[in-house]
Amino acid sequence: MKNLTNNNSNGGVTYGNNVLLSMIRLAAQEISGVGSLQGKGVKIDVVGNIVNVDVSINVYYGVSCSDVAFRIQNNIKRNLETSTTYKAGKINVNIVGVEFRDSKDANTL
Repeated sequence: MKNLTNNNSNGGVTYGNNVLLSMIRLAAQEISGVGSLQGKGVKIDVVGNIVNVDVSINVYYGVSCSDVAFRIQNNIKRNLETSTTYKAGKINVNIVGVEFRDSKDANTL
């Protein structure tokens, strides 16, 4: 497990790599229209104080892919910057598949 450290004049904060991955994973899954994460789902690259993110998702059939991707980007940025001392860099959303809802869930987003 890789630890990520941010220091300021008041001391330092150390984040486990898994903490950032979990935060980003949850931020992506919160968005309606996201069916699931694909594979490992999230890849991060930390350069200094900037976190670059790649998220691979499946979306539900019938949703606007561009709208879902935009909302994921905003949610990840907001969660990352309000919960940690890091800044969001590039947030790439890769839509790799489409999922179909169960017939009982077909009318809900």
